[in-house]
Amino acid sequence: MVMEKVLAAYGFREKEIKIEAFGKGLINHTWKLVAGNESYILQRINDSVFKRPADIAYNIQLIRKFLSLHYPGYYFVAPIPSVDNLEMIFVEGQGYFRLFPFVKGSHTIDVLESPDQAYEAASQFGKFSRLLSGIQPAELKITIPDFHNLSLRYRQFQDGVKNGNKERISESQSVINKALSHADIVKTFEQLKSNPSFHLRVAHHDTKISNILFDEDDQGIAVIDLDTVMPGYFISDVGDMMRTYLSPVSEEEKDLEKIIIRDDFYKAIEQGYRDEMKNELSEAERKHFFYAGQFMIYMQALRFLTDHLNNDVYYGAKYPDHNLKRAENQLVLLDRLMEKESLYTLRL
Repeated sequence: MVMEKVLAAYGFREKEIKIEAFGKGLINHTWKLVAGNESYILQRINDSVFKRPADIAYNIQLIRKFLSLHYPGYYFVAPIPSVDNLEMIFVEGQGYFRLFPFVKGSHTIDVLESPDQAYEAASQFGKFSRLLSGIQPAELKITIPDFHNLSLRYRQFQDGVKNGNKERISESQSVINKALSHADIVKTFEQLKSNPSFHLRVAHHDTKISNILFDEDDQGIAVIDLDTVMPGYFISDVGDMMRTYLSPVSEEEKDLEKIIIRDDFYKAIEQGYRDEMKNELSEAERKHFFYAGQFMIYMQALRFLTDHLNNDVYYGAKYPDHNLKRAENQLVLLDRLMEKESLYTLRL
């Protein structure tokens, strides 16, 4: 009945549509719809994460209008309006939905396999940010308040150490001490926020590889999943690429010996992003390109560790100490990255 109402809002009848689950996203529910020779992507917005879904629709509409006016040749995957000309619909008791065209000949990548793919992704995210530099960040709605506020994440971590599960605090002391030893990363973030040369921009905030559409030759087509597009700093986008592209294993890996930094992938991120951003980055921002990785990896380590201390209330856990293991993983990744600092900063 729910899907019938959603489909009707877009002029479809359920019996004429083939519906199948699509993708591996953890936040929104996504389906692929096939109607004759045409295919579509349907998403239900997770309004537990995105408290004001209308703000997402507002931002996407603002970006679409800006790009169509100033860069009409840019491939932007915009929502398909409903029969009532709405870019996002609401179904009582079920939430918010939107429909996108399925881009023929495109695919997404869940596991990064080559530096060329990393270059293409960094290039696409850099281009997205550069083209949107004509939008004042204040024009955008903030869809997740304090999403990448490292200062807040550090305070939440401190609170978890003080008021969290006492047994877990005791058992995790060595990991807590390791996290505390990197507090200078927070100090740097606070200094950068007050630096007028460190610009607030339109940032994507979720630059994992699956948020790029590739063509059949693995060339980047477009940036997708714009729910977290809002005002932010370039270190969020570059840092998230470093966090998720540089190591061949993810934050779920428990064998910490497998965590390494792949130099060719770092070079690909740096080259792809800078080739598109060109002169958009200030000197202060260029000097903190490497810091972007420290910033994001450390913040994610803090978030995992804080959740462990608070009994896994945010991320949940699939096995005992799941979030503690994730935090350890990220802290090792941070160490492996920092070992490369003198090598990578020579390129600046």
